[in-house]
Amino acid sequence: MLLDRGTRPRLRAKTPLKAMLLGGEPLDGPRHLWWNFVSSSKERLEQAKQDWQEGRFGQVPGETEFIPLPQR
Repeated sequence: MLLDRGTRPRLRAKTPLKAMLLGGEPLDGPRHLWWNFVSSSKERLEQAKQDWQEGRFGQVPGETEFIPLPQR
């Protein structure tokens, strides 16, 4: 979501939540998104898919579950 400059938006929730507001200058070009991967290069995105399948990503301490890539 893009907020208008100078406004004071208000976030309301009916249940407890955690939210993050992130801002900054626009990125230097388009990004490609697939599942949990984001890259400025489609080729790098394909490499990330292969790396995930072959277990080349680091492990989260204490986590043992492997989540397979979604079906394309």
